[in-house]
Amino acid sequence: MLLVPSISVIEGRTIRLKQGDYSSEKVYDNTPIDVAKQFEDHGISRIHLIDLDGARRGTSVNYDILHMVAAYTDLKVNFTGGIHTDGDVIKSFEYGAESITAASVAVSNKEQFSNWLMSYGREKIALAADSLKGKIRIRGWQKATSKDLFDHIAYFYDRGLKYLKTTDISKDGAMEGPSFDLYKKLLKEFPDLCVFASGGVRGMDDIKKLRDIGLYGVIFGKAFYEGNISLDDIDNYQSVVA
Repeated sequence: MLLVPSISVIEGRTIRLKQGDYSSEKVYDNTPIDVAKQFEDHGISRIHLIDLDGARRGTSVNYDILHMVAAYTDLKVNFTGGIHTDGDVIKSFEYGAESITAASVAVSNKEQFSNWLMSYGREKIALAADSLKGKIRIRGWQKATSKDLFDHIAYFYDRGLKYLKTTDISKDGAMEGPSFDLYKKLLKEFPDLCVFASGGVRGMDDIKKLRDIGLYGVIFGKAFYEGNISLDDIDNYQSVVA
């Protein structure tokens, strides 16, 4: 199972939010590029770079951070936040993204997202389907929808979707553990999906449990920034799975 650290960015700073609440913003001392280099030095091969400004505004903003991480590390960068148009996708790749993850556009223009899967390839385009009480939320989780999580995923699964990142928003940043039952149900319903768990990870025990469930990867953030997952923990995990 892949370990994929997340780096969330607002105005060029490394930030964490709780359950997508921008008023809960916490700023960390290390810059995004410094954090990325730390991860690379400890065996991480890819990161999930979240443009929180872009997610809130509906158009990506922090391309300079994407460019710096891509230029000064060998990390594979999955970029997300405010990607809505073909131009956004092209610009993300031009600035160094290895792949992109989109969420809101898959709700507002599902035909366009489906076209991206065909045009750019299923290795390059991932779906974020984040939910609260089983209903999809978009625009950095600020906007509620009536869309059922499983119905939403099924539409794109039938159209070739390979990579899914999904968060139970009630678990995000709460340090109460991931939604293990949700991930079990997703793997049973969509056996060919490569599912990345995200949200609620408290430490390495949760990561090992997610691995045992059969997930393709786990995206973690707060557990690292708050010191519950150390760089040594990452080292040790990487050496076991290598």
